[in-house]
Amino acid sequence: MQLKQIDKDQKETYNQQVRHIMQSWEWGEFRQNFVPVLRYGIFSRSDLIYPIQMTLHKIPATNKFIGYFPKGPFPSKDLIDGLVELGKKYNCVAIKLEPNILIKDTADKIIDPRLKKASKSLFTKNNFLLDITPTEDEILKNMHPKTRYNIKVAQKHNVVVEERTDEESFNIYLKLYFETTLRQKYHGHNKSYHQKVWQTLKKDGMARILIAFYTPSNSNERIPLTAWMLFNFQDTLYYPYGGSSIKYRNVMSSTLVAWEAIRLGKRLKLKTFDLWGALPPNADIHHPWQGFHRFKEGLGGELVEYMGSYDLIFNPLVYHTFNQVDKFMFLKILLLKTFKS
Repeated sequence: MQLKQIDKDQKETYNQQVRHIMQSWEWGEFRQNFVPVLRYGIFSRSDLIYPIQMTLHKIPATNKFIGYFPKGPFPSKDLIDGLVELGKKYNCVAIKLEPNILIKDTADKIIDPRLKKASKSLFTKNNFLLDITPTEDEILKNMHPKTRYNIKVAQKHNVVVEERTDEESFNIYLKLYFETTLRQKYHGHNKSYHQKVWQTLKKDGMARILIAFYTPSNSNERIPLTAWMLFNFQDTLYYPYGGSSIKYRNVMSSTLVAWEAIRLGKRLKLKTFDLWGALPPNADIHHPWQGFHRFKEGLGGELVEYMGSYDLIFNPLVYHTFNQVDKFMFLKILLLKTFKS
């Protein structure tokens, strides 16, 4: 096995090997607007076995970095060997791995002893994955009755959902997104982040916005109530970011957007709807994400658990000092927390 840098002319081969949009070539192009991005591969002769896309995050007042490798393959010995080489080459204190591997698929696999279970995660360990290959009727049947009812409520109120990629739709989305983060008091990405991810993925046909409009009976004004930014990569549709208005909550616009997102995924001939994050089973009923969780749960997807976060540590002294003082709060902001509405 040999570690080699991935060149641009290998983009197609690289994208065929990765299994999550955060490891896609296009996502790396977006992230390069903010942090250094490394693209390497572990090769067996000329065959790419393990693709690696990792971001580097400088620790203030030092010449050292934290590496972040999200949604990659299972961390086999060969993969960890390659990451050790990269960590030393780029002066990393540690590399955080969050593999895109379900815990149920690790029963017969050995976790490399060089990896330490991380005390904090940057990506949620749980998620809802919805199979969208059945017919629309079958998908509706598997939803929670209240979710099906709310779809009908929105339709009865003549809520209209549009799929768009123009700048006006992006601005509507951005307004609703920041209204939501302010109202629900969570830390969201800034305007520049959203602009860059939108511009980068849209030009490759990997991003679109769904907006729900409502026209009150006593008005001719079309009011945007809900907007989602959706991504597609390989056979998966992703719902990472969204926002909604506090107005006219009774018309259930968000539920209709979710249903139209599923229908969009089917039109694109995709297989899975990835809802980006969820709470674990039996989470505290007072948890601030309960509303997001219940909404996603109502769509009928499978609540899955990933194998979790691991740290590959190169400088224990700096790593543990950083960990004790900061409790990784700096990292959670630096690497841009990924669980959103």
